[in-house]
Parts: sequence; C-alpha cells; structure tokens
Amino acid sequence: RCENLVEVYFQLQQQVMAASAELGPELLPRLLERFNEVLSSLVKSSFLVEKQPPQVLKTQTKFQASVRFLLGPRLLKAAPKPYVVRADMVTEKQARELELSNYSNTLSESTGEIMHNTVALETNPTSGTCCANFKNVLLKKIKRCERKGSESVTEEKCAVLFSTNVALTPSNISIHLQVLSLPIVVIVHGNQDNNAKATVLWDNAFSEIDRVPFIVAERVPWEKMCDTLNLKFMAEVQTTQGLLKEHYFFLAQKIFNDHSARFEDFQSRHVSWAQFNKEILPGRGFTFWQWFDGVLDLTKRCLKSYWSDRLIVGFISKQYVCKLLSAEPDGTFLLRFSDSEIGGITIAYVIRGKDGSSQVENIQPFSAKDLSIRSLGDRIRDLGQLRNLYPNTPKDQAFGSHYNKEQTGKD
Repeated sequence: RCENLVEVYFQLQQQVMAASAELGPELLPRLLERFNEVLSSLVKSSFLVEKQPPQVLKTQTKFQASVRFLLGPRLLKAAPKPYVVRADMVTEKQARELELSNYSNTLSESTGEIMHNTVALETNPTSGTCCANFKNVLLKKIKRCERKGSESVTEEKCAVLFSTNVALTPSNISIHLQVLSLPIVVIVHGNQDNNAKATVLWDNAFSEIDRVPFIVAERVPWEKMCDTLNLKFMAEVQTTQGLLKEHYFFLAQKIFNDHSARFEDFQSRHVSWAQFNKEILPGRGFTFWQWFDGVLDLTKRCLKSYWSDRLIVGFISKQYVCKLLSAEPDGTFLLRFSDSEIGGITIAYVIRGKDGSSQVENIQPFSAKDLSIRSLGDRIRDLGQLRNLYPNTPKDQAFGSHYNKEQTGKD
C-alpha cells in the first residue's frame, strides 16, 4: 500500500513538473513544498518496529529487536552505502516530547547505555524487505528518572527509540526517521520481574491506540479486567479452556475484598491499578496480581493438562468449598488454588464421622517444586482418603490418564 502511494506521488510530481510553465512562479514552489511534506509524512509513517524488544528488560541481558522500512526497497535502491539505524533508551517524558513535536526533534540525551546499538538498514534480496535487525543488543545500565509520589521503579516506563537519516532518490530530500517501541519496564534483578509484568499487562490491556506516551487509565471496568485475566491465563498456560463465570466471581470477591455482593453487582464496578498491584490483600503479604501470577506460573509448569481436562476448579474460596462438600459422601474432593500461598494448589476433601457429621479438610498446598518431584495425579492416587472428584466421578476415572506407570523393583 505504501509503495502504491509513493507511485501516485511520483506520477503527480511528474505531471506538475510537466505543467510548470502554466503553474507559474508563485504556485509551483508552493505545490512542490506541499509534495515534499506529503512524501515526508508517508515515508516517516512507513518506518516501524517489526520485532519489539522484550517489554520487561533486565540490564546486562542480551535482547533482540528489528525495525522495518516499508518504502526502503523502493526509495533506497540507489543509495551509495547502507544507512545506519541507532537504538537509544528514552524516558516516558522524552517519548512524550518526541510525540508532541511529531518526531521532528532529535533526542537530546539517552537515558541508558545500550551496547551494539547501531545496525545497517539492509534490503534482503530473497524476501524483498528492508530491515535493521538488532541481534545481540545489551542494555548496560539505566538512568532512573524522577518518580511521582509512591511510584516504584517497576512502574516506570521507558522505550527504545530507533532512528536514522535517509536521503531519498531521485528527489534527494533528507528525512529523519524515528519510531518508538512499545513501553518497556527495566529491571535490574529477577525479583522485580513479577511487578514489572503487572505494569506491562495493565498498559497493553488498557491503553488507547492514539495516546500521549505512556498514559493509561488508573481505573478500568471490572468486565474489561476479566477479559484481560482470561486472555493472559489462556496465553500463558497455552490452553483453550478459559476462566468461567464462577471463577470471575471469586476473583472479584478477592480483588474488591467484598464477600457480600452478588455476581451482577461486580459487573458495574471499576477496579483500580492500586487494587490490582499496589495494595496488599487483607491478611496476606502479597498483592492480587502477585497471587494471580503465581497461579499462572504453577498451572503453566505443572497443571496444564489437568486444567485443560477441567479437573481443577481452582478459583474458589475455602468457605464455598466447605458449603459444596459438606453434603457430599465421605472422600469427595476438589482442587483449588491456595489463598494463603503464592503458587500453591490444595486438595479439599470431606470426612464423615460415625455420627454422620461432616468435616472438610484441606491438605497443605503443593508448590511447583513439590509437583516436579511427584505429579499431582500420582499424589491423588497415593491418598487413600480421596475417592470421588466432586460432584461424583471416581478418582481413577477422572485422573487415571494422568497417573504415571509405577516403577517396581528394588526401590
């Protein structure tokens, strides 16, 4: 499409030049200037990031990115030598200034030090694309900026600015090309990864397309948040089985700390960034997102097949489990994600006394480390007190395909 538009531009320009005598000395320069503006605008918008840098970026770690110039094969054919694209880190404030100046300003100073940050813009003869591929770029260090109020370093967004100057043939106009990556959160230690991911997720999910960098709403409708958590869950776990209505109800009770509202009441509510990943959950040492991310990680690593077979209720409160199981026969059980620990799954089961009274027990949560030693299916097989998966599937029928063949012999 860009190449077609450029063809139109050249045809128009030829016609104007052919009619230069009739147009006269006043109109011709104005038309040519307008032509240059149009070409410049088209050329600038055809320079884009093809492969984004990682949005959570650790210093001293190599990463890759690539930019593509859609009009490169058409306009840079006769360039005597390849142009060089440069990558620089910019702060949110710098990104805003660049956007407001419509990318006509050049960068005054880089906010971090990037190694191997210049790459040639080359046309690939087989694919016919014009790209600059940054293969082993390294962010050596980052200069933190002034933060607002209680903002933490993992809420600070920056971006990579890719820029180059090209001279276009045949008109020989010099154009400064630059394009920003998606927002990036820079971390210096692995333990910041979880909070950085929260900032990126919120930004990707809730920012408007045409925004001032990198403004995003502080509060969003709960329904939008449900969609986001569902998409994230399915993408991370790589499952086609998403979250259900009852899962959303439990998550709403958790994030709003409200156990009296009905499902419908939550539909009209808004959830804030603070509730998502600033405020510690009541009686816990972690935020809602830190807890949810722990569930994601555990499910991705150890529980994908169980979740996909719908053997895990997962998102359900301890109180509701008691209500469900207390009327069931002895040995009925279900699986839920731990409320008190990050990244744990627990088995709740009912025991009936001789007098017929029921008691619901919760087995201490299993972590990813526990399940890497012995799988969930085998642990369920080991526990004799577990008989039927709620509501009434015999456990061997439900989990049989997940049992590992037992090794027999000396051990």
